[in-house]
Amino acid sequence: MAVEPILIRLGHSPDSDDAFMFYALAEGKIDTGGLRFEHILRDIQTLNQWATEGRLEVTALSVHAYAYVSQRYALLTHGASMGERYGPMVVAREPLSLEQLRQQTIAVPGLLTSAYLQLRLALGEVQTVVLPFDQIMPAVAAGQVPAGLLIHEGQLTHGQYGLTSVLDLGIWWDERTGGLPLPLGVNAVRRDLGPELTRRISRLLRQSIDYALDHRQAALDHALAFARGMDTAVADRFVGMYVNDLTREMGPRGRAAIERLLSEAYDRGLLPERPEVTFVEE
Repeated sequence: MAVEPILIRLGHSPDSDDAFMFYALAEGKIDTGGLRFEHILRDIQTLNQWATEGRLEVTALSVHAYAYVSQRYALLTHGASMGERYGPMVVAREPLSLEQLRQQTIAVPGLLTSAYLQLRLALGEVQTVVLPFDQIMPAVAAGQVPAGLLIHEGQLTHGQYGLTSVLDLGIWWDERTGGLPLPLGVNAVRRDLGPELTRRISRLLRQSIDYALDHRQAALDHALAFARGMDTAVADRFVGMYVNDLTREMGPRGRAAIERLLSEAYDRGLLPERPEVTFVEE
């Protein structure tokens, strides 16, 4: 009698970098044994909210959101999006000093995004309005809001809207920490799955990332379907920014960056409690 495979619902964003990472799983390029992965594609704000309910067994989420679900989920040491002197940025139609920026209303892509937490660490209390991430550049360009916080490919394509960067949070974090990467997104697994299943899932997701990096062109071709209008060169650059050696294994620098970000946020009163950061050890 055949054994029914264990269903693992894997939540991630419909973005080119996530699609690149999970190409091998989505296209059956690696043997998953007795596990069957169902890919659930949602924007990061939705995944962050779902994580507070523990809805998915494995999910991408913002490092910021992890502070609110650390009792329910553990972090994988692979699959993270981290920037080395680059990351989310604030754009406007014309150059602004940081003091001028603090006086403006800034459109942000969600209150649980890592970018929003980093913005508050960098600028202090600012007035914000939440917009879907893909509506922020058009809104700033049209003068509907003075400035916008960009995540995803907007970091590369904002010039097409005539916008200028007035604050790069990747550079800000690098200078603040003496060279730590900027932690943005992570993959997390629900703690109630138990250590054995958790380690199996972790190894398969790592294999998927390794496969994509080792078969870069095929994985990139797959990811282009999720590139939201980016041409091949821009999509390739974007994937290269956020699927790199730190994605394969965040290592001590990546772990330290996550712990420092959440610790500083708690010390500044931006988190209700100090999160218990737990990493899955294979």
